[in-house]
Amino acid sequence: MSKWNEKIFGEVATTSKGRLTLQSEAKEHDFLPLINTDAVNGKPTLFGYSKGAVLCESDDVLMLWDGERSGLVAIGYSGVVGSTFAKLSPNDFIDSKYLFYFLDSKFYWIQGQRTGTGVPHVPKNLDKILWVKYPENKTEQRQIARILSTADAVIEKTQAAIAKYKAIKQGMLQDLFTRGIDLNTNKLRPRYQDAPELYKESKLGWIPREWVEKSLEESTDYVDYRGKTPPKSDFGVFLVTAKNIRFGYIDYEISKEYIREDSFESAMSRGKVKLGDVLFTTEAPLGNVAQIDREDVALAQRVIKYRGFDNLLDNDYLALCLMSDGFQRQLFSEATGTTVLGIKGSRLHKLKITIPRLDEQRFIVKRLKAIDNKLQTEQTYLQKMQSLKKGLMEDLLSGRRQVKVNEELVKQNEN
Repeated sequence: MSKWNEKIFGEVATTSKGRLTLQSEAKEHDFLPLINTDAVNGKPTLFGYSKGAVLCESDDVLMLWDGERSGLVAIGYSGVVGSTFAKLSPNDFIDSKYLFYFLDSKFYWIQGQRTGTGVPHVPKNLDKILWVKYPENKTEQRQIARILSTADAVIEKTQAAIAKYKAIKQGMLQDLFTRGIDLNTNKLRPRYQDAPELYKESKLGWIPREWVEKSLEESTDYVDYRGKTPPKSDFGVFLVTAKNIRFGYIDYEISKEYIREDSFESAMSRGKVKLGDVLFTTEAPLGNVAQIDREDVALAQRVIKYRGFDNLLDNDYLALCLMSDGFQRQLFSEATGTTVLGIKGSRLHKLKITIPRLDEQRFIVKRLKAIDNKLQTEQTYLQKMQSLKKGLMEDLLSGRRQVKVNEELVKQNEN
């Protein structure tokens, strides 16, 4: 491993702030792609006049200079540098991609140094306060960048797979909650346009003839937790609030509130939770749905607990039904409020759901859980790779670990 050096940023790279320039929605003579936040987010929409502008090539490092995410770096873009970005041109002894990863690792540090009262900015004296550590051997710099690029490629591939499965799930939700499953063929029923005789009209649109339409109060036991929440405590029974209920799961980390154990019995006097019970938020936020996955919790205000009637409604199906586009549209059409949307329990319980036979409900759940399992696998792998990359950045960009220790990772992922 070569000797490592450390210099202030101004000795490592030259900063050229982007300028305001003429813009066009169509490419014209002397106009090049405008590199702004839209372009960096994968949605290029404008072209900028190149004469007198700051230009960048694909191997130049760019930094977002103004705005909430100022300090964010990008590489791989060619065109006119937008006025909110700056081009960072490394000196000969620094590889541009190594510099990109080093600055990426300093994002939160740079955010902590920002200036500006209204719109935050990268500090003007960044070239004097940021120290850049690097191996003197540029081949070693490039090898470090290549290892981190390999990790990025795996992360991007995994993110693409997650996006694909989410799109598939969204399409399946739409089909399964309008067409259902023909249990004789284990396939979706034909569309209404192709076989109208299989469907009947309902307040929710055309639904299979075998299905029934009922309100939540006709098909579930429910408890609307009203009144005052018992006094909070630093320990005791975990209190699930509307903040904890996300769209499809309970997040126990985002907010941690507790009530005393001796308050639990009175707080839950109208019904303790059971595994699988469906929770629904009536405000702040409206319309989030999750299922109980542990019984040692209490429920706060703005949370309604639903449990399907036996032999009529499967809880897993109910949860998916409440997350479907059809139900959510119905919900928001009934919501009230200006700044904060909400719905009273008495109105929510009147909303309709469509109910197939129990065996069809369970088949629908099985189909959707199969795609959920694939999503979970990819999301777990994504977290693993993000953690791996973070560790690699900490080790490789500090010189704590020799590059050759991680060369095998590069070979594995290039094959």
